[in-house]
Amino acid sequence: MDALRHQADLVEVRADLVGDPAAARLRERFGGRLVYSLRSRDQGGKFDGSAEQRQARLLAAAEHYDVVDLEADHDLVPALLNRIPAPQRRISWHGTTAGHAVLHERFDRMANVGAGLYLLTTEVSRAEQALAPLRFLHDIGRSDVTAFGTGSAGFWSRMLAPRLGAPVVFGSLCDDGADVPTVDRLVADYGFPCLPPLRAVYGIIGRSVLKSVSPRVHNTGYRALDIPALYLPFQVDDFASFWSEVAESGLPEIGLPLQAATVVSPHKEAALTTARTTSHAARTSGAANSLVRRGSTWRADTSNSPAISKALESFGIPVSGRKAAVIGCGGAGRAAALALAASGADTVLVNRDPHRGRAVADALGFDFTPLDVFRADGYSVIVHATPVTDHVPFRLDLPDDAAVVDMVYTSEETAIVTAARDRGLAVIDGWDVLLADAGCQFTFMTGQHLPTEQTRALLHAARVARRDRPTPAPLTARK
Repeated sequence: MDALRHQADLVEVRADLVGDPAAARLRERFGGRLVYSLRSRDQGGKFDGSAEQRQARLLAAAEHYDVVDLEADHDLVPALLNRIPAPQRRISWHGTTAGHAVLHERFDRMANVGAGLYLLTTEVSRAEQALAPLRFLHDIGRSDVTAFGTGSAGFWSRMLAPRLGAPVVFGSLCDDGADVPTVDRLVADYGFPCLPPLRAVYGIIGRSVLKSVSPRVHNTGYRALDIPALYLPFQVDDFASFWSEVAESGLPEIGLPLQAATVVSPHKEAALTTARTTSHAARTSGAANSLVRRGSTWRADTSNSPAISKALESFGIPVSGRKAAVIGCGGAGRAAALALAASGADTVLVNRDPHRGRAVADALGFDFTPLDVFRADGYSVIVHATPVTDHVPFRLDLPDDAAVVDMVYTSEETAIVTAARDRGLAVIDGWDVLLADAGCQFTFMTGQHLPTEQTRALLHAARVARRDRPTPAPLTARK
């Protein structure tokens, strides 16, 4: 809690989880305001005692805490309202997949009672559903109401809510899950508590993106270059639905249009078909990992091809005239193969599924080798473009002057990177590729160059943080 002194304005004690710690002890460690919350089981908490027990604990907390959370469905009764003044109350409601109209109806009832703060959350399973609380905030235009969608699909709405008047953004004290960011991440990745001008939203769209370091990289670049934008992770299962309801209509309607997006698995092919114009690299590879708004239309591009070329060039690894193999024929693998071929390498595609691999190779004009018969000893450049991290999916019998590129970035070295380093081979790991890719995407999206050294330091810090995660703590900090 010492670290929160200069980061958070409020610390919320979830008494249903940790009991009733003495407020005096907390104040010795934290000088901001303290919030007491006793969330009921039907509101997503753990308290399931009697009404009398609940009221006794809330009234006792009111003697020592700055703010006491009163649930709209349980606590708006004379026994509590007569003894807890309105400025000390936070009235809350936590529901499931509530639409725009439901949130308005709920809030009207809460506002009639009166409080210093209001909180409404709705559990969402699709990113599109998280628009409802943001539309609600946009409509009411108040600075005492926080509303957002919970769960992985609603994460992005937490970050945008303060831009629509919400006075609070929640962060956890330690990293105990992706759905609620840590306070450190709120500061490092999204720039809180500062709210500079915001004219557009950028983001990363994929099925598993909440742990991505891209928001930290891009948002730091925006702040350094005074670009009025915010980069967010959108956890999306159905790309077409998200694109129609959020990208094309929902975000513009609340005055925060989506200007560009990174697109990752499994939506790269869908991204390509969404755009009206496409780059040669994206069109040839059959997939796009970048969508950029150009006027009223979208252009699809891929940064994988230039990123591979840039990474090889930055390490001084020659490619022209060498035999190269790309393991994996997804969007990243296809782009890497095209980049190597464009640089003069004799390139072959390798894939576990021979039918898909051969079809992709034939479409792109490359030779193909099934993974189960692939021998690496005839190649001097290997690009690994599959999600495998815990073992090397082929024998690493490479010549001593060979180079290995791994496109996967993780907190620990992948098995292929470790094996290649042990052999004394030239290695470009996933973090090196990520740096090159981030630079290419940043330029695609903004027309400016990402501050490289600053970004390298950020990626190193992110890698260390992933490796050295602290033990989770039970308190939730708010800012």
